[in-house]
Amino acid sequence: MEYQLPPLNALRAFEAAARHLSVKNAADELCVTPGAVSQLIKALELHLGIALFRRVNRGIFLTDAGQAYLPPVRSAFRQIGDATRRVAVPAETGILTVSATPFFAAAWLVPRLQRFQDAHPDIDLQVMTGSALADFSRDGVDVAIRHGLGRYPGLSSQRVLTVEIVPVAAPALVKRLGMPAAPAALTHWPRVNDTERKGWQLWFQAQGVEDMGPARGPSFDDSGLLLKAVLTGQGAALLPAAVVADDLAEGRLVQLSAVTWLEDFAYYLVYPEGSHDRPKVAAFRDWLLEAARNASGTVAAKRPSSGGRKRASPTFAGKTSLPRS
Repeated sequence: MEYQLPPLNALRAFEAAARHLSVKNAADELCVTPGAVSQLIKALELHLGIALFRRVNRGIFLTDAGQAYLPPVRSAFRQIGDATRRVAVPAETGILTVSATPFFAAAWLVPRLQRFQDAHPDIDLQVMTGSALADFSRDGVDVAIRHGLGRYPGLSSQRVLTVEIVPVAAPALVKRLGMPAAPAALTHWPRVNDTERKGWQLWFQAQGVEDMGPARGPSFDDSGLLLKAVLTGQGAALLPAAVVADDLAEGRLVQLSAVTWLEDFAYYLVYPEGSHDRPKVAAFRDWLLEAARNASGTVAAKRPSSGGRKRASPTFAGKTSLPRS
């Protein structure tokens, strides 16, 4: 038996409302009124003969049928978007939209963008920040830089920087407490933590330090705020070497130990597979990977000698396998 397809606008309203679990937010996204979204959803439910949402007080929740219906509808929209990009002539307008995590954008990408603009004056970058993987078919994003394992089905991903973690502190704090003679000495320092408060514990364990004490000190769920706390002398912190390279080189931070720690994650450049040969994407990709290689080399050159301790290989973009636990 062949079923008549539901109206496309009704499916769009359903997908947006299901993603936001809000009729109002869906209406804002689709540039219509909440009443119009509600009418489209009712029309879709009437077409299907089943309720897709439960309405509780002022909120909405997906029914079992709605939860089952959402993934294929979302997948269909994604496939339509991908197919459209493949067959349509790309509009090379000169604007390239880059989505990056807030910390990577602020601490690593933006300070280097002038070099890209000098090399490619015909390309105007639009930088957006976010932590969730971009929806390339919906958000208008051309490329994204994300922190993870680089496993994104249906997308191309290329390693930019392996996350090499180093202990750092402000010069004023180092002057007051003295340079630590060994990793264990940092157990007595004031420390700034990530929100899970596990970074220092894992770093000390990796150095064979058993008695590290409790994870005292402030914690931050935003790496940019954590960096600001360190720069103002509130404590030592563990931060990615690549993103603090400029602060170390210019004396705003001091690396407290030559011992580093490779986290099981990296920053990856991610984009739709069909965008690989787009001139703007290729230009940004080649520049970014070259900048990452140069940054890795700069950090390695400025790092103090490890005193004979065996260290990991230099983590140049795309050249070193990530460690696995």
